[in-house]
Amino acid sequence: MNSLTISAIVLAVVFGGGALGLELQHFLPESYTTGGAKDMTGAVVGLVTLLLALVLGLLIWTAYGVYSAQKLSIQTLAVGGLKFDIALKEYGPEAADGRKMLRASLERTIAQIWQAGYDGDFIVKNYGFALANMEERENYLSSLQPSTDRQKVAKAAAEQASLAIGQTRMQMALAMVDPISYPLIGLVVAWAAFLFCGYGLMSKRHPMSYMAIGFGALAVMSAIAAIDDFSDPYFGIFQVSPAPIVDVLKAVDATVK
Repeated sequence: MNSLTISAIVLAVVFGGGALGLELQHFLPESYTTGGAKDMTGAVVGLVTLLLALVLGLLIWTAYGVYSAQKLSIQTLAVGGLKFDIALKEYGPEAADGRKMLRASLERTIAQIWQAGYDGDFIVKNYGFALANMEERENYLSSLQPSTDRQKVAKAAAEQASLAIGQTRMQMALAMVDPISYPLIGLVVAWAAFLFCGYGLMSKRHPMSYMAIGFGALAVMSAIAAIDDFSDPYFGIFQVSPAPIVDVLKAVDATVK
């Protein structure tokens, strides 16, 4: 389910809860919405408001954690690529093909993550791409036959960098498996609908009341949309940038002939 669909459902459910409360307030006997009954409704509304604020905050923090972790992984991946390139450069001219391979691998990585477009197999495909790229680097490094101590040290450094790149790329893919709890989001939306229903019970039917409910529903929808976008950081409004990888690619391009 895409972000637009989720946002539309949230908006409809929350606004519908508020509208239902306004209609109930109009049709219920006055004794049900005044005096002690209104005080009790207000107390329950306050409790649900607190619960909604706490859980929404938790969801936003969790989703932003997913976004931040992916951003950090991209930086780690870029550092690994830079270390791999430096190690091959230290190895000497014999490793020029490996540096060209790294450049092509970085270009593929950007295309595979940011330009491929979303589908249901995004995570599986990127895990497979990570394995394929790591195998390509390992095969190349196995073909190198260092003849000096300097080359042996450089090859060992390249192997460590290659392993780090592979682990980071696979972690990036696996971390996207169920990043947030959609049942919990559904519970939060239900609480928001009950909350707005309570607001409607304590108000009066008036065009301004419906406008206020609409603005409130938009606010809840925007929070859920932000949670959904942060938890899927390669698509939507809040996207992590490939800039660290692009910068490494530029640095490799500047020295590879």
